[in-house]
Amino acid sequence: MSETATTPAKQRPEFRNINAFTDLPTYRLPAAGWVSILHRVSGVMMFALMPFIIWMFDTSISSEISFTRFTNAFSVGMLGLPGFIWKLLALGLIWAYLHHFTAGLRHLWMDISHKAVELQFGKSSAKVVLTISLTLTALLGAKLFGLY
Repeated sequence: MSETATTPAKQRPEFRNINAFTDLPTYRLPAAGWVSILHRVSGVMMFALMPFIIWMFDTSISSEISFTRFTNAFSVGMLGLPGFIWKLLALGLIWAYLHHFTAGLRHLWMDISHKAVELQFGKSSAKVVLTISLTLTALLGAKLFGLY
């Protein structure tokens, strides 16, 4: 008899579906995964809030009276909601735009560059996208809330 017939076979790893309750809380998503998910979330946010964006644009450029009404929505409030809520909504839109824009630039760069498909570039560029979008959002949010 041959030697391979007598030795026990190695146990192969068994892959199963992940359990949402036990596996997901401990799973660490890499930065590129976060950028990808947040790119989709920001696109959905901008699409869903398109009526608000159109209202803001139309009200801000129609006349001086409508511009005053526009600025009062952020300071006094409207539709029963305080101005703080409208500022938070605008801040969410600012983040969505900045993140979607910077992640889109990253994707374009990855499409045209041959070195951009390397693992290290994916990790570092994802961190750069997150840093730039969050920093610019914080700066514009500080301006929106009147800190400077």
